[in-house]
Amino acid sequence: MTSSPSSPDPFELVVFDCDGVLVDSEVISVRVDQLVLADLGWELELGEIVERFVGRSESDFIAAIEEQLGIALEEGWDRKYEPWYRAAFERDLAAVDGVVEALDGLGLPHCVASSGSHAKMQHTLGRTGLLHRFEGRIFSATEVRNGKPAPDLFLHAAGTLGAEPERCAVVEDSAYGVQAARAAGMHVFAYAGGVTPADRLAGPGTTVFHDMRRLPELIGAGRPPQG
Repeated sequence: MTSSPSSPDPFELVVFDCDGVLVDSEVISVRVDQLVLADLGWELELGEIVERFVGRSESDFIAAIEEQLGIALEEGWDRKYEPWYRAAFERDLAAVDGVVEALDGLGLPHCVASSGSHAKMQHTLGRTGLLHRFEGRIFSATEVRNGKPAPDLFLHAAGTLGAEPERCAVVEDSAYGVQAARAAGMHVFAYAGGVTPADRLAGPGTTVFHDMRRLPELIGAGRPPQG
């Protein structure tokens, strides 16, 4: 499934999301999120968690819990749950299928811009053997005022690396991330091989794809392929 907007040719910077794009962590996180929310008293189906939270920052997650439950979470509330996430990640975390081949074939400057914290990315990228590919070019939503779906993070990454927004390609897997990239004026390559359905990613300025190995070909074309 692809759209067919115009996009720059060539791109000068590729901005990768982290979770679900580089590391196959979204399905792990969503399952643990479900357990955490249930423990706090908020029962949600996995699909609802994907729709509400995938691509958003931790502060958004906390704000939603507080609003839903009518409580103020105390500092350190999450210490109980850190071992839950850690054990699941230690057991199941891997690089996204095909992403190593995609990075090897990219041939363009690239960086990471994620809603996750720097500590989280250091851990997940390190564990999957991808950290060395992005050292010094890792950006977190903790560095900007507004997280995704606001464009702040992508604009911050591009500005820091001296790239014009219209010459940037963003690789995303969440609806909120895709919205942020569009708002930044960047073309989006939306990976639909994860937890977010393709129809939630499709739209203007967006190329939806399912095989990460195709990314260099799609980006190298400078525009979405026809058909």
